[in-house]
Amino acid sequence: MPDTARTTRVEARIAPDVLAAVRRAAEIEGRSVSDFLVSAAQEAARRTIEQAQVIRLSIEEQERFAALLLNPPLMSQSLERAAQAHKRLIISKP
Repeated sequence: MPDTARTTRVEARIAPDVLAAVRRAAEIEGRSVSDFLVSAAQEAARRTIEQAQVIRLSIEEQERFAALLLNPPLMSQSLERAAQAHKRLIISKP
């Protein structure tokens, strides 16, 4: 049976002043330095991934996006030709 709780060791070199700040922050939260660092790294990773995957729009941008979806502009001639070519080459293939 595989051990699903297994962990991997990670090492990093940090400046003494950074380590002091991390130790102090961990102490304030009542956690070990290791637990504090893992938690901070996990949160930073989650935020980074979210920022890469989520598009955020202002209210004005959301309204403009919705308006364009509901009332798209007419296609230019070149876009119309490209759509027809795509239909012939890709969509119509058996």
